[in-house]
Amino acid sequence: MRIKGILFDKDGTLFDFRATWDGWVGDLLTELAAGNAGLLESLAASVAYDFETRSLRPGSIFVAGTNAETVDRLLMHLPNWTARDLVLFMAELGGKVVPTPAVPLPPYLVGLQEKGFRCAVVTNDGEAPARQQLAQAGVEELFDTVIGFDSGFIPKPKPDTCLAAAGRLGLAPEACVMVGDSTHDLHAGRAAGMLTAAVLTGVAGADELRPHADIVLPDIGHLPGWLDAQNSLP
Repeated sequence: MRIKGILFDKDGTLFDFRATWDGWVGDLLTELAAGNAGLLESLAASVAYDFETRSLRPGSIFVAGTNAETVDRLLMHLPNWTARDLVLFMAELGGKVVPTPAVPLPPYLVGLQEKGFRCAVVTNDGEAPARQQLAQAGVEELFDTVIGFDSGFIPKPKPDTCLAAAGRLGLAPEACVMVGDSTHDLHAGRAAGMLTAAVLTGVAGADELRPHADIVLPDIGHLPGWLDAQNSLP
């Protein structure tokens, strides 16, 4: 079946994960520890953050988990915080981040539209912050729909958000490709009956992603050529 729909993960796919979030996570943990070295060490271990390199390790809950899962993990070490207060604090700190696009996004997405593709964002971030970051990048209106972990569907790695996006695009799942930087993205896409494309602008490496993807690409800039090749197959 011809591919007509593209479902993009956000962080690590549309936006370069390390350039956008590695330093921010270090700043967040430092703020939460408030000078307590032991607490800082515990927080870093809980989310697989390496302060020596100021970077997240593969498998960190920050990479593929939902905001709610990340908050729950951090709260295990923060007895004086409530979930609500931590969510608000992370949102305030996150609102100061300017995402780093993996490629120049406005011309890229316009080019996909001109080829006849319909595009969606399927993220384990919240829908509101996702829309805010897409708007910062000048591309929110270039997506037909945006679905977050809190949009009313079971988040990735379950297929529900992918299936919901395909439904909103008016396409069969087989006519869509899920593009992401984590195994959560790829598992969700495959479980939904979609093709899957992995990109290396996140934390996971090619060896981890390859068994779960139909193609592994350096970044989304290489996706249109692969899609053209797929759609030219008999």
